[in-house]
Amino acid sequence: MSSLADDTRWLDATSQADLVRSGEVTASELTEAAIERIEAIDPALNAVVLRWFERSREWAAGELPDGPFRGVPFLLKDLYAPMAGTPMTNGNRALLDSGWVAPSDSTLVSRYRRAGLVTLGRTNSPEMGSVPTTEPVHFGPTHNPWALDRSPGGSSGGSGAAVAAGLVPIAHASDGGGSIRIPASACGLVGLKPSQGRITMGPLVDESGLGVQHCVSRSVRDTAALLDATCGPGIGDTVIAAAPLRPYLIEVGADPGRLRIGVLDHRPQGDAAIHPHCALAAQNAATLLASLGHHVEEAYPRALEDTDLTPRFMAMWAANMAIGCQRIAEAIGRPVTEDDFEPMNWAQAQMAERSSAVDYAMALAAVSQFRRRMHQWWTPVADGGEGFDLLLTPTLGDLPPILGTMVNHPGENPLRPVALAGQLVPFTPPANTTGQPAISLPLHWTAEGLPVGIHLVAGYGREDVLIRVAAQLEGAQPWADRHPAV
Repeated sequence: MSSLADDTRWLDATSQADLVRSGEVTASELTEAAIERIEAIDPALNAVVLRWFERSREWAAGELPDGPFRGVPFLLKDLYAPMAGTPMTNGNRALLDSGWVAPSDSTLVSRYRRAGLVTLGRTNSPEMGSVPTTEPVHFGPTHNPWALDRSPGGSSGGSGAAVAAGLVPIAHASDGGGSIRIPASACGLVGLKPSQGRITMGPLVDESGLGVQHCVSRSVRDTAALLDATCGPGIGDTVIAAAPLRPYLIEVGADPGRLRIGVLDHRPQGDAAIHPHCALAAQNAATLLASLGHHVEEAYPRALEDTDLTPRFMAMWAANMAIGCQRIAEAIGRPVTEDDFEPMNWAQAQMAERSSAVDYAMALAAVSQFRRRMHQWWTPVADGGEGFDLLLTPTLGDLPPILGTMVNHPGENPLRPVALAGQLVPFTPPANTTGQPAISLPLHWTAEGLPVGIHLVAGYGREDVLIRVAAQLEGAQPWADRHPAV
């Protein structure tokens, strides 16, 4: 690779934007460096599955908006993030084969443009983002840069692998059950799931569902600055998180004060053990937080012990899958059949089709009750709550799985990957159900060099608290010098 491609490979997005702002490099030069890295390194990863390099060269050479990330190379996840004039498949072969091209930007994508980002293409995603691994049938598996035989997580696994390998410094990601935080843990990155209603999902996706969108990055400051550039409601949004009192970037380096933090290092339902390294990651993070002056104790919301949580979550998840199938039918202009989808996703959609409106309404009501019980744990004691500021857990219940272990094989129960997903991700889905912000940070590595994330959950709307503490941990135990060998 060229010297510029090497020299900028491990710079975060803020540093790359500074180079453009100072005139040391041009947006075109950064774009060429990222393209060079993708062409040289991605054959080993299969992270970037749709590419529009000539178009991105034209954008970089033109009049880019003077946003905070002007000229920084960027990648969009291949899921529910349309960009005008470019293809998007949602990991689905039928949509790919139809040649569908987005007629317009989503609101979030238009904000990425205004921030000055230069989008080079799309990253691999499992079909409709349905599993915590990235192995769609038609694009094939994405490999984890830290161990090529392992998954980078999902559903934002392509973005996670691309950023971890230094192809780009930051990439779009989305999260309906952990899909920002899972690849952040598996790939050694920062992954913030914002509060529901913090970033608009408009104009096509309902902002009251489980999913949110943001990014995976290498630094807390990049995550905070991109949140500043993209947060806020869109036209017609009805779920809107209260605006922050000041820019999130100011929270990086700000004193978080002495926080009350509860620690959960095991499955709250007690149905199975987690990997020792995952428990150790949380335990070591608890010790570090205590050394930084925080009050840390073993405690967690007892609502997490509710054994009915998983079926409630899955009822909503299956309904989302059925909606996704219908949207693809509308996009390709014909009815869809079992042959158009991977077995697990079709089975989930059929489960939803067999449910009644009353069944779905009851699931929503149960989720609402769970959300209120959970939020009480973060509510001040004076207001009738338990007065905690943060919940600390491992991000995952196991190490990144070996590729091929979480996908359908002929003759198997099509819902087998759903059961395996539940074993891998016991800690991330509740924050989607409750709408709370949560972040995964790369604080632990195994002796073999696999990253293991720790997971912090704050009260609704309190991304500011998460960013302050995340920056404090980044300063106390830096990870910027850790790079995979790929």
